[in-house]
Amino acid sequence: MKVAVTSRGTDLEAAVDPRFGRAAYILVVDSGTFEFEVIDNADNVNAFKGAGIQTATTIHDRGAQALLTGYCGPNAFKVLDAAGVKVANDVAGTVREAVTAFKEGRVTFADKANAEGQW
Repeated sequence: MKVAVTSRGTDLEAAVDPRFGRAAYILVVDSGTFEFEVIDNADNVNAFKGAGIQTATTIHDRGAQALLTGYCGPNAFKVLDAAGVKVANDVAGTVREAVTAFKEGRVTFADKANAEGQW
């Protein structure tokens, strides 16, 4: 399964970025093999508005079925939910640790956003 993880860097040892729409990078990781694709999210980091919606669209287009992040705002959450992408908030550690926790069933999927909006 492809899992999108917000990241502060470009490899599996990078820290999870707590922001979703304005995360520096998104790593789309195959949870079975740990092969991954890096998405540079620079266009959305400084966006005036709509960063979460654009990032949500990007990860869906890349085939992610789950998102591991710290905080996800309401508009992004709605887009992800409508696209069938499960969202796990309050995720920390490295990208590798987050995907491992996902594989082991140690993440809880959210039923709503856990951030007010733009952050």
